[in-house]
Amino acid sequence: MPTYNVLEAKSNLSRLIDAVESGREAEIIIARNGKPAARLVPLNAKPAGRRLGIAEGLFDVPEDIDGANRAIARLFGGEGD
Repeated sequence: MPTYNVLEAKSNLSRLIDAVESGREAEIIIARNGKPAARLVPLNAKPAGRRLGIAEGLFDVPEDIDGANRAIARLFGGEGD
């Protein structure tokens, strides 16, 4: 994520807006006196939301899913449980 100081941002505001609108940049940080002060992001950006468990309920997990854990651990040089 690129960072611009206030003077650079003022001079290139149209170009910076185009960059976030088009998706070339997800966000642009604007700094004042070398410290981040603002974030330029597109208005239509949607938060990623919850991703863990997205497939919950879409398939059945077999009861013996862990049945081969020891054999697999041995194959990878581990001792297994």
